[in-house]
Amino acid sequence: MKRSIIAFVVSASILSGCSAIQSIVRSTFPYTATLSVPSTSRTDVVQSVTAQASSFDQIFTGQGSNTNAITDVRVSSVKLDATYPSGQSFGVFKSVKIYISRGDSSRELLIATRDNIASTVGNSIMLDADTTVLLDEYIKESTVRIRMEYVLSNATTTDMTIKASLGFNAAPNTSK
Repeated sequence: MKRSIIAFVVSASILSGCSAIQSIVRSTFPYTATLSVPSTSRTDVVQSVTAQASSFDQIFTGQGSNTNAITDVRVSSVKLDATYPSGQSFGVFKSVKIYISRGDSSRELLIATRDNIASTVGNSIMLDADTTVLLDEYIKESTVRIRMEYVLSNATTTDMTIKASLGFNAAPNTSK
C-alpha cells in the first residue's frame, strides 16, 4: 500500500512537469479582461474600448513561466458577460469584435465577432471565434491586451462593465 502511494506521488510529480499536462492546464483557464463601455457611447458608430487581460498562469505562476512548454495556441471560445449594471442585456449592441494584441499594441489580430445581435439576447453572449489564427507570439508576451470594437443599437444610461473570457487551446511543445 505504501509503495503504491509513493509510486503515485512520483508519477504525479513527473507528469506535472510534462509539457502535455502544462498544455492542458494552460488551455483550461481562460484569459479574462474587464471592459467598460461608457454611457456617452453613441449609437450606430464604431467605437472601441481596451483592457489588459490576465490569466490563471499569470496570476499564480508569473507570466511566461510555462510559455515555452506550449505551441500552436489558438482561441477556442470568446464569451462576454455584462456584469454591471445588474440585468444589463447585450441587446443594446448591433455588433461586437474582439481583437488581441501584445502589450506594446504593435500588432493586433481579430479573434472573434458577432453581428446582428438580437435585442433579446440576455446578459451573456458567445462570439464566433476564429480558431484558425495562431496566437503563440501574443500569449507568450508579458502583457496581453484585448480590444472590443462595438456598434450600439440603443444608448445606455449608465456605464456598462463587461467581462471578456477567452479560452485557448494549445499543443505541447515537444521540441524543447
